[in-house]
Parts: sequence; C-alpha cells; structure tokens
Amino acid sequence: MINAEKVELRAGARVLISDATMRVQPGDRIGLVGRNGAGKTTSLRMLAGETLPADGRVERKGSIGYLPQDPKSGDLTVTARDRVLAARGLDELMHQMTALAERMAEADGAERDKLIARYSRLEDQFAANGGYAAESEAAQICANLSLPDRVLAQQLSTLSGGQRRRVELARILFSGADTLLLDEPTNHLDADSIGWLRDFLKRHDGGLIVISHDVDLLEAVVNKVWLLDANRCVMDVYNVGWKDYLKQREVDEKRRKRERANAEKKAGALLGQADKMRAKATKAVAAQNMIRRAEALLAGLEEETVHDRVARVRFPDPAPAGRTPLTARELSKSYGSLEIFTDVDLAVDRGARVVILGLNGAGKTTLLRILFGAEQPDTGEVVPGHGLRLGYFAQEHDTIDGSLSVLENITRAAPEAASTDLRKILGAFLFSGDSVEQPAGTLSGGEKTRLALASLVSSGANVLLLDEPTNNLDPASREQVLDALRGYTGAVILVSHDEGAVRALNPEKVILLPDGIEDNWSEDLADLISLA
Repeated sequence: MINAEKVELRAGARVLISDATMRVQPGDRIGLVGRNGAGKTTSLRMLAGETLPADGRVERKGSIGYLPQDPKSGDLTVTARDRVLAARGLDELMHQMTALAERMAEADGAERDKLIARYSRLEDQFAANGGYAAESEAAQICANLSLPDRVLAQQLSTLSGGQRRRVELARILFSGADTLLLDEPTNHLDADSIGWLRDFLKRHDGGLIVISHDVDLLEAVVNKVWLLDANRCVMDVYNVGWKDYLKQREVDEKRRKRERANAEKKAGALLGQADKMRAKATKAVAAQNMIRRAEALLAGLEEETVHDRVARVRFPDPAPAGRTPLTARELSKSYGSLEIFTDVDLAVDRGARVVILGLNGAGKTTLLRILFGAEQPDTGEVVPGHGLRLGYFAQEHDTIDGSLSVLENITRAAPEAASTDLRKILGAFLFSGDSVEQPAGTLSGGEKTRLALASLVSSGANVLLLDEPTNNLDPASREQVLDALRGYTGAVILVSHDEGAVRALNPEKVILLPDGIEDNWSEDLADLISLA
C-alpha cells in the first residue's frame, strides 16, 4: 500500500532520518513514536504525498486518508455535513439531485424527460457510492465524535477549532481509505469519543499509521512500532505491540550499552599496546595494525541511546500590575442565529487561577480570543486594568507566522529584547544553531508548541491565556509545562482537556460555558475536564 525505500528526510539543513525503509501493508497498525522534533509529522506528510523526501523513493497504492495535526480545510462556507460527505463525493451528488428535482417539478414534455434521465444517472452514481446508507454511516461516525446534527448543519466558519478538527477526522474515517495516516487524532476529543476511536481503529483492516501521545490508544490499537531516534537519525522497526515494544526497546538499549563497554575496553587495550610499540621502528607496522583494529571495533558499534534533551520551560516573572489587571463585562457571541454564549462577566485579580469548562463548541476558545483581542464580542467589553500585559497560547498556533523564521516569530513577541537574549530562550526550548532560522511553517506540532511557549516566556506577561497548552507534547515536555504552570505567579486563564494541567494550575475559580457562570472551583468538577 505504501513502500518507501532509502528515504532521507530533512528539516532545513538538519537531517531527521537517513536511509530509512517504511512499508505499510493491509493489517499493519503502526505507532510512529519519537521525541518532539524527531520527524514524526514530517514522515507522515511524506508518506501522504504532501512533501517529497530529500532522497529515496516512495510508492503508493490504493487510497490514503491523511489527518494532519492542524488541518486547514479549504472552503469555510460549506456545512460540516457536506465536508464529511465530500470524502465519497456524496455532497455534490446530493446537491445536483436536489436541484434537478426542483427543475423536474416545473418542467414538462421533452425537457422533463431529459431531466428524469439525468436524475436517474445521478441516482445510480449516488447508489454506487453507498447512497443513503452511507449518509447514515457518516452521521453515526459524526455522532460518535461528538458532532450532533445541529453542528453538522453549521458552516465550518462558525465552528471552533476543535470542532473543525473533529469534522476532518470524521471525513477521513468515513472515506473508507485503504490506508489511514493520523497525526494526533485524539486532540480535542472527549473521553467517550476517544474510546470509540480506539475500537474503530482496532477494526480497521487496511493500513494505519498513528502518531499519538495517548499511551492507552497505542496499547489498544498498534501491532507494530516505528521509533524515530533523533540522536541516531534512524528509524527502528519493532514488529510487536506496544507493551512488547517497551520491553524490547529496554533490552536493545541495554545490549547497545554492554556492547559499547566491551568494545571500548578492547579498543583501549589495543591502543595502549600500540602506544608502547610505536616507539620501536621494528614494531611500527604492528602498532598501526592495532590502531586500525581498535578503530574498526568502535566504528562497528550501534550508537548508544542518548537521553533526549527536554525543553526547560519557565514562565516569565510577571510584570507589575494593578489589583485587577483584566475585567470583562456582559460578553456575548453568536455566529448567525447560533448563540455561543451570553452575559459572561469576569474579573481576573493579580495572580488569579481560573479554568474554563464547557462541552466542545461551548465557546471556550472564542472567549479566550475575545479576551486577547483577536476577536470582537457581539456585546459587552473587555477592560484592561493597570499594567496589563497579556500572553496568549492558541491551540491552533494562530500566533505563529509560518512564513517567518523561529527567531523572527519570537522577536515579534518581544521586539525590545536583545537578539542574544532571545536566542538563549530559544536554546532552552531546544532551538539552537541553524534551527532558529528554520521557517516556522515547517515545524511539527510539538515544535510549534515549544515555539509558542518560548514566545510567552519572552513576553513578560502577567496574565496568561492558555488554550490546550499540553497538546502535541511528548510526556517529558508535558511535565516541564506542568511544572512551569505550578510555579508561575501571574494570573492564568486555562482551557484544557488535560486533567493533569488543571490540577497543576490548582484553580481557584471556574467559568462554566455556555451560561458564563463564575463559581469557586470544586473537586466535584474534575470529572468534567476530560468530557468537556
């Protein structure tokens, strides 16, 4: 279905993997893993045909359904239902059939006969693509991804980022593609939808490659693991499930360490002996042979695994501010006739810790965008207090300009800071050397998250608006973000499906959307986090 041979992938001048072979056959359910920036997203884009490898060749057979981390659908004026049905061409057929039916009702004679014949051909094509049974199948997939009929009837432009991503996932699952390539498919899904997705993927009998930091999903679904080792620039293939992969990887690392220790011991003895013999002209040739033997011993070794570096996340010391740096009064927002939320009042005191909860589509992201000034409310106002300095982390990385370099992006966040200081901050977030000149549009989701966090660090913000800040992060990087959240002394307003992030925040207040009710935080609300 997909066969890639002797592939080399690069990010700018940096080699991600070289001389890699990737084969996906029917029944393969592959977990693609590795640290942030190792090349997982780049590999998936290459296999999907979105980009070309720097070297090697790729062959594809059959249809491919590709879910990128940040899907950008084309026409935002189409409805969510039509976007999903478009995966099998049903949307256009249904529109044509409806238009013909209206024309048939008004036509007569030979004109009506032509329209009937054309309608019959469209109906046959519609039936060949699954017909009304397929439409029902699409609706069922959407319902299981928390996309009810009222959402499916809306234009994509009126949906939240999380809803649009679930529409794209539904479209790809409905497509019936032979091979599914899914990049972080559980982002923005509630607990029930994640459970359904696991079962769906386990039943998929075609090929599957999934990138996910959801260990439960990997354990339940995958029967092979591809590990991208950023230190060795190679891909290791494990033809086993997740639990056996973890055991085998541990065994492999111990073997590499043992083999290296033995080889270094033997090479050291050879070099020591050669050093003694080198002074004697009669034994110079033997000494050179020993040196070559020692070099060959070390050259034949696999690289020992080096522990991955982790970004050192520390949110900024907040700039001085008044007692209540941010206030909002009677905020409301609607899209057309669809009311998102009404009469939201909010007073954020210095150092306050607030979490926003609500079901998908309740307006959590929209509220943060309004507070930041990226979107205007229909009614009400946002009032900045004395000394307010906002920092905004957008779940769709809207604050990152893909056409600018990494360094240029962070410079926009802190235009008065010295370049050397910004480079130090980027270095702490694992951007160093040539990588700071890399276009931000070529970064993986995890790398974009690190860049967005680095921009926050440089901003000196005293009120942070954080929208799903742990999405796309590997476990080690996620823990760094949670530790930084615990230690930050400024005010935070958090939107997250991650229960660990909410607990790290230790919130005092909660805003429940769409009603806009502000209340004291209670542990009774904890169960809503993964469902919201």
